[in-house]
Amino acid sequence: MTDNRTFGVTRRGLLGAFAATALVAAPSYTSAFGVLKGAGDIRRIRMYSGRTGEAIDTIYWIEGEYIPEVMKEINYFMRDWRSDESMKMDMRTIDIMAASHRLMDVNEPYMLLSGYRCPKTNAMLRSKSRGVAKNSLHMKGQAADLRLTSRSVGQMAKAAAACASGGVGRYSRSNFVHMDCGPVRSWGG
Repeated sequence: MTDNRTFGVTRRGLLGAFAATALVAAPSYTSAFGVLKGAGDIRRIRMYSGRTGEAIDTIYWIEGEYIPEVMKEINYFMRDWRSDESMKMDMRTIDIMAASHRLMDVNEPYMLLSGYRCPKTNAMLRSKSRGVAKNSLHMKGQAADLRLTSRSVGQMAKAAAACASGGVGRYSRSNFVHMDCGPVRSWGG
């Protein structure tokens, strides 16, 4: 029997630590296509939630593989904070978010306004706003509403649209961008 642990550190943990230090020296991607198609060795996501006070800054993909433990952390972070329910997020959405972030060349983490939404939360929000879809992809773990203080809604939407990998909604009055892994489309102003 082989024990992959050395002094309490797993092989995957060592790879993660190495990748984190290599991130600083990693070349920047010239387009989202390269990020989404695995042209790099690592993928990173940085977010915080004003609702819960939580933050996440993590490498979730190394050398062609998603890291299951990190994916669980992302799922929990992106939970419906109103009901404290979480769901397995579609990693394509996380990839779009990470690629967009990289294209904007910012260090600021996203502010997550909404990730997963349980049906009850979605119905409540829908009753208060006509901008909430009845069959929202948020309820499937396939969407996120995000904000950056250092970039405009237009800049964020352009970066997300450059990925050509899902839906991009501009909500200029509310100062956020919706990104999802559904059909390629855009809306809002």
